[in-house]
Amino acid sequence: MGIVEYEPGTPFPGEIGRTTDESSPAWPAPIRAKKDAPNVLTIVLDDTGFGQLGCYGGPIATPNFDALAVNGVRYNNMHTTALCSPSRSCIVTGRNHHSNGMAAITELASGYPGYNGVIPFENGFLSEMLLEQGYNTFMVGKWHLTPSNQETAAGPYTRWPLARGFERFYGFLGGDTSQWYPDLVYDNHQVDPPKTPEEGYHLTDDLIDKSMQFITDARQVDPEKPFHLHLCFGATHAPHHVPREWADKYAGQFDDGWDAYREKTFARQKKLGIIPPDTELSRHDPDVPEWDSLPEPARRLASRMMEVYAGFLEHTDHHLGRLLDYLRGEGLLENTIVMVISDNGASAEGGPTGTTNEAQFFNNAQEPLEESLALIDEIGGPAHFNHYPWGWSWAGNTPFRRWKRETYRGGSTDPFIVSWPAGITARGEVRTQYAHIIDMVPTLLDLLEVKPPAAIRGVTQSPLQGVSFADTLNDPAAPTRHHTQYFEMLGHRAIYHDGWRAVCPWPGPSFTEAGMPFGQPISAEKLSELDATGWELYRVASDPAENHNLAGERRDILIAMIATWYVEAGKYGVMPVDGSGLARMVVEKPLVSVPRDRYSYRPDTQSVPFFAGPRVLNRPHSITAAVEIPERGAEGVLLCQGSAAGGYSLFVKDGKLHYVHNYVGRALYTVSSPEILPTGTHDLRFEFEPTGPPDLKAGKGTPGRMQLYVDGALVADAEAPVTVPFALNPGVLTCGANPGSPVTPEYTSPFRFTGTIREVTVDVSGELLSDPEAELRAHMARQ
Repeated sequence: MGIVEYEPGTPFPGEIGRTTDESSPAWPAPIRAKKDAPNVLTIVLDDTGFGQLGCYGGPIATPNFDALAVNGVRYNNMHTTALCSPSRSCIVTGRNHHSNGMAAITELASGYPGYNGVIPFENGFLSEMLLEQGYNTFMVGKWHLTPSNQETAAGPYTRWPLARGFERFYGFLGGDTSQWYPDLVYDNHQVDPPKTPEEGYHLTDDLIDKSMQFITDARQVDPEKPFHLHLCFGATHAPHHVPREWADKYAGQFDDGWDAYREKTFARQKKLGIIPPDTELSRHDPDVPEWDSLPEPARRLASRMMEVYAGFLEHTDHHLGRLLDYLRGEGLLENTIVMVISDNGASAEGGPTGTTNEAQFFNNAQEPLEESLALIDEIGGPAHFNHYPWGWSWAGNTPFRRWKRETYRGGSTDPFIVSWPAGITARGEVRTQYAHIIDMVPTLLDLLEVKPPAAIRGVTQSPLQGVSFADTLNDPAAPTRHHTQYFEMLGHRAIYHDGWRAVCPWPGPSFTEAGMPFGQPISAEKLSELDATGWELYRVASDPAENHNLAGERRDILIAMIATWYVEAGKYGVMPVDGSGLARMVVEKPLVSVPRDRYSYRPDTQSVPFFAGPRVLNRPHSITAAVEIPERGAEGVLLCQGSAAGGYSLFVKDGKLHYVHNYVGRALYTVSSPEILPTGTHDLRFEFEPTGPPDLKAGKGTPGRMQLYVDGALVADAEAPVTVPFALNPGVLTCGANPGSPVTPEYTSPFRFTGTIREVTVDVSGELLSDPEAELRAHMARQ
């Protein structure tokens, strides 16, 4: 007799007697996917603009993304929220970002339902839905959907990937990370990269390896079970890290500048049919200098930064090709639905000149041009955290205006490719129907013939807010089903309705025209003023690049559009409108633990994120390590925080105690004990005593006296004329080793301590000085 199965929750169909010989068994039926159910591969790029992929007219070689487009369709009217975490929340839930509590990145959360950074459980993830349909579910790469105060080993883990429907996870929880020395999490625990950069390590390569491993692990047990892989590259977010040979392929190709890039890309877009033939290129952005106005050294530096970015994107495409070849070789690609999206437009967080180290930018300590030029051959390598100037951001969003963080189309219109050879007959075609990333989940469910669940793990689900565009995949004439969509990002607002688009830019159409920088608060009085005079109106059906403002001519339509924005804002939890960055940054938030003056650490434990560790910058503090030095001596790191981009390290080398402060990668200030440490147990102590005020606006943290003590006796001191003024990024704190990028070239990572560390205590008693504007820039750079 075969196995008898029954659906869980239905009556037991077997028989239960006094003993087994007078009983018959039955089993709860396991969850199995439908026969021949397609696999689902969602690929999320980071900060990749509309005009950067080859198949969207960009000059960068992306043959594997292009091949997906050739075997499917490209959309030229797909929209995102214009920022990272908000977009990613829409992609996985099918709900708007404010409905997800993700008005901005998690680090800018504030105490309102649409802004708190906590995705409600009633907004189920696609992974949770497909898990209930018998799918394996894998998350690989960038997450950035956990509240920032929950990214530590203390949890809670309820909003980590494994708690939101993913069975396996390998990647990083925050907004960015080094591609050479990433902050990696495997399932629910921190791990070190499997190799060093010298051994050929790069994060993109690693993510593809893990993607193939997860699929193979499952298929060798159940080859018929479909998978959902959510692959979120760290690319092409800063730092733009890539092996030099990839960047060198583009040597000289951008020497004619960003204006020429736009013109050439615009022409290719028309030729490819990505944009209508009568499209007009958007204006020269007032915040971007004319290329020819730059001195030759500045042009040379900017060109190299773009060469590195181009190599980074092509390198990403190359490794995606490895995954596609694997799926093809396993006979899986034909029946895999592939969706490719970027989370927002190209990023302008490199500032007007670009930077070799983002930490300098948000610490107000930008290096002068001559120092940047001295490092030009190292850009893209492990020692730097580089980002190109915003002229390339503007060019990367061709033909649109502006960039990431703003709701003009340059920030919110992105490349979108769908390929499913077994289910889509179209090949290489362009689709023009309006769509938004909240439509991805409903479309996938439609293609899979799956209804949105009424409940997930006992939690009643909210309705999906997106609509399916499945009928457009095979029918270019299918009508648009998404008629109205609001936008709001850091006070920058827009509304789309049936071919019209109204935009209320904040602080203005450009920083130059506004006369103020990004991140300014909006008062009730100012909001009323903006609603009266600040809105622009475009007929994007015929003016896709938002060149002709019709607000004065079609006041009737504009008034209706503004009213519609408020209706949508009320429906999806957008209120209160908040244009500030600074206020959100400094507002009191729930913490991982209650504030304290003493922090204790032990070796062989997980590293601590910057926001959860002791704030030692600009204040008196001490670090005391209780250690045991064996007779053979010992060496290694006692405690460190940061990386080659900036940080500090207390360590033992050549038998002596050392402390080094790395000032944003520009200078090293060191103090060392003159005598070799004796064997036995000791208290090894570093103290920092401020000797003057900081000059935070000039990028100079508190100067001070650096002092070393052995068992309470002062053994050495030295002066640090300047320190890191505000933030370390990367900024993890580690006891007993320096994983990843070494804070100082005096040792090679991980430089584990070879003696015994009983405990390291950090005492931060004293007043904390801070620069909230710099903190805002630090968090925004990690989007």
